[in-house]
Amino acid sequence: MATLQASSFLRLSCTNANSSSSSRKRTAKINIPNIRTNKTSLPMLISEHEQFTIHPMEELVLSPSRILIHDTNQDPLVIEKLYVIKEAVADRVEMHRNIGEQRSQWNSMLLTSINGITLAAATMAGIAATSSAGDSVLGLKMSSAMMYLAATGMLTIINTIQPSQLAEEQRNATRLFQDLYNQIETTLSIGHPSGIDVKEAMDRVLALDKAYPLPLLGAMLEKFPSSVEPAVWWPQQRRKQKRSVNNNNWDSKLEEEMKEIMGVLGRKDQEEYIRLGKKALKLNKFLAMSGPLLTGLAAIGSMFIESDLACDGCNWAAMLGIVGGALASVVNTVEHGGQVGMVFEMYRSNAGFFEYVKESIESNLMETETERRENGEVFEMKVALKLGRSLSDLRNLDEEFASKLF
Repeated sequence: MATLQASSFLRLSCTNANSSSSSRKRTAKINIPNIRTNKTSLPMLISEHEQFTIHPMEELVLSPSRILIHDTNQDPLVIEKLYVIKEAVADRVEMHRNIGEQRSQWNSMLLTSINGITLAAATMAGIAATSSAGDSVLGLKMSSAMMYLAATGMLTIINTIQPSQLAEEQRNATRLFQDLYNQIETTLSIGHPSGIDVKEAMDRVLALDKAYPLPLLGAMLEKFPSSVEPAVWWPQQRRKQKRSVNNNNWDSKLEEEMKEIMGVLGRKDQEEYIRLGKKALKLNKFLAMSGPLLTGLAAIGSMFIESDLACDGCNWAAMLGIVGGALASVVNTVEHGGQVGMVFEMYRSNAGFFEYVKESIESNLMETETERRENGEVFEMKVALKLGRSLSDLRNLDEEFASKLF
């Protein structure tokens, strides 16, 4: 019996071995790598689908209406309007950046060109004064005078439009539009936008368009104003919505702190930059008038140059033609190479920045209902960051300048 069971077991084992061998042979004909590839591709598809569903913000930029179904508390029309404003702001950022670079190049190219023309005219005047009489001397005199007249016209134009100041205006506009773009993104990301947010964003866009116009003719800012005033690029402060908290993190101590900051900004920082702006404006006016005047006088001197200095009374003409051109080059280099117009615009913009901080503080303090104010702790931190100070420094100004940034 045991022998029979053993033989049966052996036959069964051989049969299984044969079937296993046959199975291995059959499976050897099947493309196993393809099966494994197909199996491993499924998790990849699943992970891509999960990535798409986990990060719906990628679709938010292209089609904001798709994402609104996940948040029934938001108004689709408000979201759509904010995206329209955001796209317009992004376009303005690019426009002002490109035009700012263009006008900065204007300043460099015109400075080099005018100095080259002026020095060439002065050289011709000098050669004409030391050459023999003849047609060549007349040609040198005429060429020198014509080049001086051309430089006078170019200087009159460049001193009127002030390319370095134009470039600084566009740089400021680029920065402020970029700041508005970031604020709209923040509102869309973590806030609950309302119609008031749309209105405020629209007002800020229009205020910036008015403060920093793109065209030169008709809308260009006054380059030599009668008085220096801070730049204003923001709309009138609006009354804010009520918040759910009672005191909104405001107390009498914080109010006194904000009043002190507002006073220091007006007495120290803003007044200092207005004073510096007046000095820069006076210097720019003097240089803007001196350049064309010197080249004009040099042109007159070039016309009356006599060869070999034969006429003793004509020495003044040669001196005027040569020295006037040299001085005009120096004045032009100081004005446009030193970018005095840009410096004036920078001072005016800095004074405007302090005015903006003052108005932000004042609008919160004038609101008697603390529920309508910005959150006190957040507002204090915002003011500290704008002025380049820590919270502890902000609370102890000691009548020094409020800003540490500039």
